[in-house]
Amino acid sequence: MPHPSALDTDTKRRIDEILSRSTLARLATASPRTLQPHVVPVWFCWDGESLWISGFRSTRKFKELRLNPRCAVVVDGGGPPPKEQPPAWGVLLEGLAELITSPAEFVAEQSVRIYTRYLGVEGVLDAEPQSWIHDAENTLIRLAPENIFVW
Repeated sequence: MPHPSALDTDTKRRIDEILSRSTLARLATASPRTLQPHVVPVWFCWDGESLWISGFRSTRKFKELRLNPRCAVVVDGGGPPPKEQPPAWGVLLEGLAELITSPAEFVAEQSVRIYTRYLGVEGVLDAEPQSWIHDAENTLIRLAPENIFVW
């Protein structure tokens, strides 16, 4: 399993290119009690070292991550690949999730970055994402991957 520090420059560049797309990611968690996997679509932002996800801490994914921080996130092609990519493309990131609730300003700033990727500069100003961003339950997941696979 390749650790991020073991990746060559071309592979890192490919990962950054794939994760710069505004596609959905799928976050996988597992209940430590039942071992039942749970996979949900999420919006995300990649900063070159960590993957960031915003959500409400009362949801199942957050409850499971509090009990079992091991998770995986996959971002892959849901349609025809771009011409410069081979027919199948994707990135799988694995590791320990860190849940971040403060400082509130940082949580809000990161959430704005995530939502702007999908809604645009104007769309992120709408009432619904603004209420999510500034809700007391808003929590960030930071995944600094221990392993990365790319295809």
